[in-house]
Amino acid sequence: MNLAIRDIRYHRGRFILTSIGLGLLLGVVMSMGGIYRGLIADALSILHASKADIWVVQQNSNGPFAESSRMPEDIKYRIQAVPGVAAASPLSFQTIQVERQGKPFRFFLIGYELRGIGGPSEIVSGRDIRQKHYEMVVARAMGMQVGEKIHLGLHDYTVVGITGKIVSSSGDPVAYVSLADAQDIQFKKDNDAIRNERARVAANLADLQSLAPAQKNYLRQNITAITESTHTVNTVIARLAPGADLREAQERIRRWNHFKPVSDAEQTNLLAKGMIEKARMQLGLFRVILLVISAVIISLIIYTSTLDKIKVIATLKLIGAQNRVIIGMILQQSLLMGIIAYGIGYGLILLTYEKFPRRIVLESSDLQMLFGIVMAICVISSFVGIRKALGVEPAEALGG
Repeated sequence: MNLAIRDIRYHRGRFILTSIGLGLLLGVVMSMGGIYRGLIADALSILHASKADIWVVQQNSNGPFAESSRMPEDIKYRIQAVPGVAAASPLSFQTIQVERQGKPFRFFLIGYELRGIGGPSEIVSGRDIRQKHYEMVVARAMGMQVGEKIHLGLHDYTVVGITGKIVSSSGDPVAYVSLADAQDIQFKKDNDAIRNERARVAANLADLQSLAPAQKNYLRQNITAITESTHTVNTVIARLAPGADLREAQERIRRWNHFKPVSDAEQTNLLAKGMIEKARMQLGLFRVILLVISAVIISLIIYTSTLDKIKVIATLKLIGAQNRVIIGMILQQSLLMGIIAYGIGYGLILLTYEKFPRRIVLESSDLQMLFGIVMAICVISSFVGIRKALGVEPAEALGG
């Protein structure tokens, strides 16, 4: 006869409701761990998709994700000439928010060279971009269909392909266009802005009395060409040839090209630790708080359950039951409550994690560690009831 099971049957309603409540708490704890893992996965999504060995960014910058970085597009030729570099391509990044179907529509736009690296890693529907202008590939999470059009900047763009689940470090789904289109969307001014800029340049040059009209006209043309140029990128990514030395390639880029070469490992560290460190600490604090609450609830339930069984425990002692029988009964109830609650929480998170607005990543190591913590909490929490039970005198069984 198992005393723990018989007692649970006698107090079935309270045990079930307590287990469900604990299960909901543990489900939230699991979701927080999954959210943290999801934040890391999101932060590294573009990094992993590009498969770059080096990210060349603006000097004294930790770009292009953690900080702003801008550089001329033609830097790619200097990077390609570095010994050990097999391929180099410029990339443009920008966050865009437009109106779609009457609602704000936000996504992260990447511009890449069509025959270069850094484009979509896979196409799950449709095709890749083939034309230099007005075509785009979107992530599945954007909810767009092949053939759908969207207005960006001064032009309409047609969705020609759907890629997998790739997002920016802030969780926005990613879309791809050609580098030329991305630069036009980000930097090209409309006609009114161009006219105003040209008038401003002409007015400033008119005040220079020391210049001849021909010199002013020459300066106006060159200044206008510079200010209206869109050939700017956020980074140049490079892949090394097999056997090439990463440190040597970085040192050459740093010394001779005067840009900051960030390795894939360094970029991973910047994204995984720098950008989401506070989120990690906050989620970790909430997990600890919820686990403490769970421990308090288990302790209270076990303690009140022990109080309800004072006469039963006293009777067991009176008939000669050993302390290990009483300890086993209380400990088994506590562990069973923890196991059932963990199962409820795990089932709940499995049914709902795909419906979260941000990615949830459940790792078996995290779940196993949480299970061990829950079991430890159950054992520790049962000490309150065990202590009370061991202090019961057999004579109490004969009381009124």
